[in-house]
Amino acid sequence: MEERQLGSLGLRVSALGLGCMGMSEFYGPSDSAEGIDVIHRALDLGVTFLDTADMYGPFTNEVLVGKAIAPRRGEVILATKFGNARGENGEFLGVRGDPDYVRKSCDASLKRLGVDVIDLYYQHRVDPKLPIEETIGAMSELVEAGKVRYIGMSEAAPATIRRAHATFPISALQTEYSLWSREPEDEILQTTKDLGIGFVAYSPLGRGFLTGQIRNVEELDDEDARRRYPRFQGENLEKNLALAEKVLQIANEKGVTPAQLALAWVLRQSEHIVAIPGTRKINRLEENIKAASVSLSPEELKAIDAAFPKGATSGDRYAVMDSVNR
Repeated sequence: MEERQLGSLGLRVSALGLGCMGMSEFYGPSDSAEGIDVIHRALDLGVTFLDTADMYGPFTNEVLVGKAIAPRRGEVILATKFGNARGENGEFLGVRGDPDYVRKSCDASLKRLGVDVIDLYYQHRVDPKLPIEETIGAMSELVEAGKVRYIGMSEAAPATIRRAHATFPISALQTEYSLWSREPEDEILQTTKDLGIGFVAYSPLGRGFLTGQIRNVEELDDEDARRRYPRFQGENLEKNLALAEKVLQIANEKGVTPAQLALAWVLRQSEHIVAIPGTRKINRLEENIKAASVSLSPEELKAIDAAFPKGATSGDRYAVMDSVNR
């Protein structure tokens, strides 16, 4: 597996990581034992970068990941996040970035994960109630205390990223990026490149849409969060399926799967981009990992861009968009 550098402080990870969220929540029923098997297989295949967050479960995904990596900690670059506050019953309590919350969240994550240090600690969402410098300052103290090695941000606006980076070096920005979520191309990708910050693309398969397996939202489990996302509903879905069909044709012509084509496209956009597709199935994991070796010629990249051009996706990423790009 190819490695790529995130940021300027020496953090290196596999070009394809593994998003672990769906092993605990949001995409319908899950099986912890199966999730652990997927993580172990990912490590076997050269994936070093695992992504979780305290809010996933809530809290249970960190426990699952911690259990999976316990015998193989030295093989893992472990990333987790704080900021999307949730109660013990799963209720959403808003976004917090105050220093006391940052410190308590880190200690709680360390305990759930069963580790002494978090390799990459993200602010999951920007707290609009206080200056970003306060949150980043608290995160930098965690680095000084040896509890965190590198810090990152998720779904932050360019101006916020610049202010944060001026406070303490940001190693990675995590934002949704795929063929159907190309908003980072407007300004964010260039901002991270200018500042020497790595870019981590979450949902690089469009929450499974770009695999070609989702044709009707009614096929999803009743508890699947995608049922609430505008892109998966009504006329939006029909328009997006027409776009995805063109990508499927290109994949078939090349002899790869749509998922492999979509992931290869993300990786070929820049050497400072890493993708973290999530899955709960070993066969899907193995399929995704093969994307790291798929080459795309300039002509193929042009064909993909013509089939699924920037701005063509119908519908917002989330039902409520006010917590992103702050």
